[in-house]
Amino acid sequence: MALPLKFTVLAACLLLGACRSDPISFHTLTPAQPAAGRSGSDIAIEGVSVPPQVDRPQIVIRQGNSGLAILETEWWGASLADELRSALVDQLSNAGGSRKVSVRIDVQRFDSIPGQYALIDAKWRLRSAGESDNGLLTCRSVLQTPSGPSIDELVIAQQNNVKRLAAQITQAAGNGRGCPPAS
Repeated sequence: MALPLKFTVLAACLLLGACRSDPISFHTLTPAQPAAGRSGSDIAIEGVSVPPQVDRPQIVIRQGNSGLAILETEWWGASLADELRSALVDQLSNAGGSRKVSVRIDVQRFDSIPGQYALIDAKWRLRSAGESDNGLLTCRSVLQTPSGPSIDELVIAQQNNVKRLAAQITQAAGNGRGCPPAS
């Protein structure tokens, strides 16, 4: 009777060992080094939206011309919209300028292709505090950064895109002359 019990326990252990999954790695769009200290007022963020295909905790990468892959072991620290919002808050805090403004960011595309590039295509709207919709400035930024083959390199490329987007928003908020030229 003891022999079949040993086989049952051994079989159960083997099955549990086979079910072991790889650990989850978490990533952030906020760089390890905080944004350089700046003086002035904050640019308030009204909202951030991203395409629903990528707005999830798992990192989503493009595969070929029409495929997407959801990486089950590579996650953002939050949903992509919340992660992007946090990174922009970090970059836009104390952005400078005397005008009080707010920004609404609508990401049209958030592409991540390991070994090729990271891309953010965003429309954004600046509004001066206390002004009606007549005080709106609507701009578009298409930012692409080359990436190495690893997910860490891809995340760093997206961090660079976020920094550049924040710089363009800061420039438009500070100079009052309209949208920055396309890069």
